[in-house]
Amino acid sequence: MSKFKYIDHGQGGAPECMVLAEREWEQPSGRQVLIEVAYAGVNRPDCLQRAGAYPPPPGASPYLGLEVSGRIVAIGPDVQGRKVGDTVCALTPGGGYAEYALADERHCLPVPKGMDLLAAACVPENYFTVWTNVFDRARLVKGEKFLVHGGSSGIGLTAIQLAHAFGAEVWTTVGNEEKAEACRKAGADHVIIYKNQDFESVVKADTGKQGVDVILDMVGGEYINRNIRSLAVNGRLVQIAFLEGSKAQIDATPIMVKRLNFTGSTLRPRSDEDKGLMAQALAEKVVPLMEQGKCLPVIHKVFPLAEAAQAHALMESSQHIGKIAFKVQE
Repeated sequence: MSKFKYIDHGQGGAPECMVLAEREWEQPSGRQVLIEVAYAGVNRPDCLQRAGAYPPPPGASPYLGLEVSGRIVAIGPDVQGRKVGDTVCALTPGGGYAEYALADERHCLPVPKGMDLLAAACVPENYFTVWTNVFDRARLVKGEKFLVHGGSSGIGLTAIQLAHAFGAEVWTTVGNEEKAEACRKAGADHVIIYKNQDFESVVKADTGKQGVDVILDMVGGEYINRNIRSLAVNGRLVQIAFLEGSKAQIDATPIMVKRLNFTGSTLRPRSDEDKGLMAQALAEKVVPLMEQGKCLPVIHKVFPLAEAAQAHALMESSQHIGKIAFKVQE
């Protein structure tokens, strides 16, 4: 059996712990497909896993990389809807930083018409995450008010575009004017530069003290109470990460008085069936928009796979706007 190149992060640590290495080619089993990877997306959970702060769930690949695009070169015995030669983008259970990666066929999407493989590789992680949290869990609908923090991140720009496309009024927070402009271009109606504006005060003023209906947050820490205070009656706060920590002393009175929902989720531990349903929803609701040239990934920079350390350093600097990706092979 031939070997292929992948990124090995060893025992974990700083970005420099990642090196290009080789391991054995894997036969897909069950409903798995084996993808010859053209591009792989870089995501903050990859950085957390590399640093030892986000271990893979039981049964998942121990390797880095949660999304890829490329061509299916082999299929498992139980595959029903994919075939060798199909070009797809896929959510992977790990192992995406590689020349070949396994994915469940249910977690694959056809590459939208008119989209190249680079953009396609940047779809799965962000769009699965935003769809399941903003539209499934928080039930955002047309006409509601929506706030997403970190608007210039891959998640943020995806959330802005989808919320705007489905008719919500969109607020977001960013660190500087360059990022603010990117968010306006993506469809944000109100952009708050958090370094010189207090988002809680701005939301209060903009909404006539009513608040917003849905907040998507990956900051945590002291933002938790501020988010709760910024929600309207029957508002929904969805937590998907904790860049400033997961612990806070919460005043729960507004949750009771305003009948709020405070929820959250992670994507990687979800069942194959759950992720398959997310993929179906995206295929039905979002891919058609992409084929019209709407709600497309914003690409910041592409690195060769051998420069994984530089890609993670950029991700952790938060200087990027949109997605970071690897070019693996033609």
